[in-house]
Parts: sequence; structure tokens; C-alpha cells
Amino acid sequence: MKYFSLIKEAWKDYDNSRKILSITDISIKVSTNHVYRIILKDGSKIIVKISDYGYVSNFSEDHSIINALSINLSYPFENFLAKSLTKNGKLYIYEKKVKNSPIWVVFYNPIRTDKRPTKKQSLKSIENLGKELANFHLACKNINKILPSKSKTFYEDIKFIKKNIFSKTYFHFDKSQKIEIIKHCDIFIKNTNKIINKKNLLPVFIDWNIGNFSVDKNYNFFSRWDYDWFRIGHRTLDFYFLSRVCSHQGDSTLFTYSPLPLMEKRFMHFLKSYHKIYPLKNNDFLLIPEMYRFFILNYVIKDGFRFFNKNIAQKLIKDSVNLYLPNIDKLVISNKIKDYVLS
Repeated sequence: MKYFSLIKEAWKDYDNSRKILSITDISIKVSTNHVYRIILKDGSKIIVKISDYGYVSNFSEDHSIINALSINLSYPFENFLAKSLTKNGKLYIYEKKVKNSPIWVVFYNPIRTDKRPTKKQSLKSIENLGKELANFHLACKNINKILPSKSKTFYEDIKFIKKNIFSKTYFHFDKSQKIEIIKHCDIFIKNTNKIINKKNLLPVFIDWNIGNFSVDKNYNFFSRWDYDWFRIGHRTLDFYFLSRVCSHQGDSTLFTYSPLPLMEKRFMHFLKSYHKIYPLKNNDFLLIPEMYRFFILNYVIKDGFRFFNKNIAQKLIKDSVNLYLPNIDKLVISNKIKDYVLS
């Protein structure tokens, strides 16, 4: 009931002619975001998301692009994404300060779901997931030029870390850890600045855990929700979470962001299937460890305490500094991945 009054206030501002009958909290309690389902007196159902993660300007940009995708993606992805509600032709976001901190509300039409992917994938399922992600990436690439522009870049996020890592915000790191973090920021810039450009960027959703998408009876993509980490990025940024889905352990509710799934043959099997549809080039293989490095730096180190619940954030951040970052270059060998995929 924490945000019920805020939801009522936002809905009244959006459309006071239709009254709310009930509000149900359907949040999964992993992140700091809150998700609710409201039922209106006319029987309509609406999904509500309340967030204070990041900046409302970035949130608005992201959801404008997602709405454009949901309208313009061609078959079979024309109903793959949820649509945010608009008012007077514009994405509707209700913003308010709560305890001196900005918080915002967005409404979605509910999205249809089908079968949840199994916890552990068969080789046939892995092949299908590789094919489906490749087809989805190609569909996004085909409409890239008509999507709204995006201001945030990889390098702005990395610059933010380098500029602020010694501030009070990151008091939980000691000096040696901060130096290590800056070292990895510099490695990322050095290894990507001549590879990444606007021409090879497209919409990516990053968090492809099995709780965020559904598949049909043939294991084809059916629907996708949860857009917290959506951005315009390189397609290889979508690979890490699919490597976890394809791993021998299977996707797990136990939170670990180890790089090891990227080197499993099961993931390389996924990439081989992907490659047949949307061929990977030499630079794409070089970017696989770098996109993993960026994920750890940006979503765990930089934003961990702002996004995850405190206990989860503490573990992930500790492991990232002590285990994941120091071992990326030892464990994720792009040439081995390339040799397997191209064999």
C-alpha cells in the first residue's frame, strides 16, 4: 500500500473519467522499482511502474524508443513489447518528489504472455533462442533510422564512474578498489573506442533472465517485459544474460554475475545458431568480454545500490570487485569463442 495514493494521484491526472476499482502490488522485490496492477471500474486492466532509478529524462527517452519499437516492429515481433500509455500524443509520465527525491510513474497496457522458458535449456531450445535473438536484433536494426534519438552513450556512463568514484557516494569501496575500477574503465575505453560507433548500435534489453520474456510452444519469442536496463547499445550487450539462461546450471534466482557462462560450450552453441541468422564479425567477438565488463561497471558498480535491494547489491558489488573484474581477461577469451562459433 506504500504507493497507492501516488498511483491514484497519477491516474487522476492521466484520466479522471475512469475510476480505479483495485490496486495490487505485483513487484518481484528484487530491485528498487515497484510494479502494480490496477483494475478500473469498467473492467480494464493497467500495469503501473514506479521508479526512481536513474534520471527521468533517460527514462522518458528509453520508453519513447520502446513505444516506437512496439509500433513499428514487423511480424513476428509486432506484439512482442508492451506499449506505454500516451496522452495528447506524448508518452505519459507522472513525476513527483517524495521525501525530496524525484519519483515517476508510467502506465502500460498489459502484455499477453505464453510459456515461461524452462530453467535449464535443451540444446534444441538453445538453438532456438539464438535464432530468435538474431531475428529480433535484425528486426530492430531494420527500423533503427526511424527511432527517436538517444542521448546517453557507453562513454558517458564510464566517464561518470571515473569522475565520481572517489566521491562520498561510493564510500563502500576502499582506495585500492577504486583504482582497480578506474583501471577497468580505461581498459573498456581503450578496447572499444575504435570499434563502437553509431552505425553498429541498436536497441538492447540486456536483462534476458527467464522471468522477463515468454516463448510460444515452438520456443519462438512471444513477449518481453521489464525494460529497466533498456538502452541503445551494441548487440553483444544482450549476450551475457542469454549465456546465463543457456548455462549448464540454468537461469537461477541465486544472484551471481560470474563471467563463466560466457565460456560454456552451451553458450557458444547459442552463438553458432545466432551467427547463422545475423553473422558475427571479428570485432563482435572482441566486444563480448568488453560488454560484460561494461555491464559490471555500469549496472553493478555504478548503480548497484540504486537499483538492487540492499542485501543483493552488497553481495554483487563485493563479488564484482573481488572476483569478476580481476578475472575478466583471464576467463573470457574472445578468440576461443570465435573459433568455436566459426568452426
